[in-house]
Amino acid sequence: MVKPFSSYRIEERSYVSYIKREIHHGNLKRHFSQKQVGEIDIIVSELTSNLIKYAGSGDLLFRTFDVGESDSVFEILCLDRGEGMADTLKMKKDGYSTSSTLGQGLGAIERLSTTTALYSTPGWGTIVYAMVSTQTQTKAMNSPGFEFSSRALMVNKPRETECGDGYCIQETPTHYRMFFGDGLGHGPHAKTAVDKAIEYFLQSPENDPVVILKNIHDYVRKTRGLVATIALCDKQAGTWKFCGVGNILTRVFSGIQYKNYMPYNGTLGLNIPNSMNSSVYPVERNQHVIMCSDGINTRWDIGRFPSVFRYDSIILAACIYKDHVRGTDDASVLIVKVN
Repeated sequence: MVKPFSSYRIEERSYVSYIKREIHHGNLKRHFSQKQVGEIDIIVSELTSNLIKYAGSGDLLFRTFDVGESDSVFEILCLDRGEGMADTLKMKKDGYSTSSTLGQGLGAIERLSTTTALYSTPGWGTIVYAMVSTQTQTKAMNSPGFEFSSRALMVNKPRETECGDGYCIQETPTHYRMFFGDGLGHGPHAKTAVDKAIEYFLQSPENDPVVILKNIHDYVRKTRGLVATIALCDKQAGTWKFCGVGNILTRVFSGIQYKNYMPYNGTLGLNIPNSMNSSVYPVERNQHVIMCSDGINTRWDIGRFPSVFRYDSIILAACIYKDHVRGTDDASVLIVKVN
């Protein structure tokens, strides 16, 4: 299953050394070379140093996971509520600094990472994303008509070791299938409910979200239950079909305009409506389908994040998380972009 991000609130420099050790020892157990482990250490050091120096405090989200039997990926997000930057391109140039330093930190992060992104708005704060991978980048399978890319940010409830949110994406020559679920409560029992639902979703031959949800309802009866939304794209017909039970927020953006999908009341595994129907939406180029668990406040507005669609979707997910995480439950944002 998908590994969630670990989350730490950094408020003083003395706490940074603990996080550095945790990341370092975790990466030694993966498929990174010694050189890559050292480069990741530098990335983490630069990010945490900038966080303390320029913002005073902020959140650090990171995860390391294996891909197949021989590859590993490390991802890190640094979120702060500092003064922000008016010109991010200038800030990434070596030698430019607003303090008495060499001004090489952001440039070093970019050079040492496989992928980076920097998003900042004056008065709002800054988000820095970096990823280091041992993989050779390959293009995902897509049909000649539509291409899809997905990004997700999943974070445990503070002080929990398991995440009760989960998602799954499948792509076939004819369909693009999304599942997003949130187990009741949080912790291991919530995770068991979501994992069980994903287990059925992966093996289900149906391409009707209503049928899949009803079958999941029966499949997870011995768990504590979950809420979930399924979205299926028929590539030939050029349509999305949505159906959900419970409080998963789903918004479909076409440009800056969006439509909310309204799920049914109920809980999979406990009680669901006798009659449910799918909602149908057209598939469009540059469309974004965004799903959030209830660990994210629903009153977010993309208009508050200027030009965010120009960036990797992980930045949009981080923006939503930064401003609207409740901190009382697992929090997850899933974004699928249609190209």
